[in-house]
Amino acid sequence: MQYALVAGGSKGIGYVVAAALAKRSYNLVLVGRDSGALKNAKDSLELSHKVKVEIIEQDLSLPRAAETIAAWCQQKQLPLKMVCNVAGLGGKMDYLSLPADDLRYMISLNLSSPMALCLSLLPLLEKNSPSYILNVASMAGFGPIPQKNLYSTTKAAVISFSYSLRYQLKKRNISVSCLCPGPVFTKPEIIKDTIEKMGWFGKLMAVDPVKVGEVAVKNTLRAKMIIIPGVLPKMVAILLRFLPQRLITLIYFKMGQE
Repeated sequence: MQYALVAGGSKGIGYVVAAALAKRSYNLVLVGRDSGALKNAKDSLELSHKVKVEIIEQDLSLPRAAETIAAWCQQKQLPLKMVCNVAGLGGKMDYLSLPADDLRYMISLNLSSPMALCLSLLPLLEKNSPSYILNVASMAGFGPIPQKNLYSTTKAAVISFSYSLRYQLKKRNISVSCLCPGPVFTKPEIIKDTIEKMGWFGKLMAVDPVKVGEVAVKNTLRAKMIIIPGVLPKMVAILLRFLPQRLITLIYFKMGQE
């Protein structure tokens, strides 16, 4: 009867993470704001993996979203074993190109939402320990990206938050992991933007979405801290984590120039 909650689980990386959990006989709670996508994901996962899938239609950027979701889970007395914070916003437009409200939305969804969900669902995770938290950041979190200033900033914060939370929750028998993928071609605009910015190297860096979900879940259950799917992305991540940030920023800036 173990359950995993996947925030942003109706499509993209969230869906493949949910599928990898369903493959391991986890019942699921999928959270998102698109009711049609949630229902489609529920039907597909229940048919393919014979698990029970609950759906919560909720805009995760709203201030009280986490408390609403936690109250629902408490009311159902779900045996919650894992929380996956996958929901996030990226895209081609970023700081200097977006109005302040859109930027605040990105911060709320990418950073405030996972922090609030972890805190709100902590009592259930502790009750059902050993349990797991998977936060989804990005390789963009390893260095400032001028063209994606706010996105890379929020993802760097998610990595930092996950490291700290891991040590805070150790004695409670709750493991924290952070997925930091490179390019994952989940929709056409990501493919287009990656090829425009990185060319052939972007294609080499890309990892199949299904593999990303499988690697994420497998390594979360092994209590690995930083999870980077793919051999080449792992190598690039090592470089990014050792090079001076000023140099990384300059490289990203040059790559992003039209």
